[in-house]
Amino acid sequence: MSFDELIYIVPAVIIAIVFHELAHGIVSYWLGDPTPKSERRLSLNPFRHLDPVGTLCLIVFRFGWAKPVRVNPEYYRNPRLGMVFVALAGPIANFIIALIFRILLVAALFFAPRTSWLHHLLYNITIINIGLGVFNLLPIPPLDGSKLIGALIPEKYYFTYLKYEIFGMILLLVLLASGIFNTFLQETVDGFFKVFGDIAVWVIGLFA
Repeated sequence: MSFDELIYIVPAVIIAIVFHELAHGIVSYWLGDPTPKSERRLSLNPFRHLDPVGTLCLIVFRFGWAKPVRVNPEYYRNPRLGMVFVALAGPIANFIIALIFRILLVAALFFAPRTSWLHHLLYNITIINIGLGVFNLLPIPPLDGSKLIGALIPEKYYFTYLKYEIFGMILLLVLLASGIFNTFLQETVDGFFKVFGDIAVWVIGLFA
């Protein structure tokens, strides 16, 4: 990876991670949990959200993770449902950011060439936010998608499921290293990019 590429990728990664984790913290706080605020995670400061390995993976492979926001579901009125809302908040925040910058990317074509620094920056912010959102929806612990499974399984198995989350991380690292998910993830990201592009054209057309 060249230095020129890093200039665009690093700020895109920081934006994706910060808003992903901030969204987790905000929703948990809204549900009554003071933990994210007490641990100063309701912040736009990237150093409070970056995980070194996850950030490196996101820069190199376009798929990675951040330092998880600690939450306490005991404060939620419905802990299992609350965890679903908190888990989905991160990927949804990434998709919202991606859509906003996809609209800006299409709009930029009216006054800047595809080879411009602006196009490269907007493209990387869009694609990395989509990638982080898609990756975190995989139903493998400790990714956000696993929380959806946790909400669906019988309650008597729920805490047993949580206890074995560590093995999910090992499985995840093996799958990433093997490249098994590469094609699926890339095609899914490309699909979101196209759909967001269609929405961007429609939105810009409303103001044209």
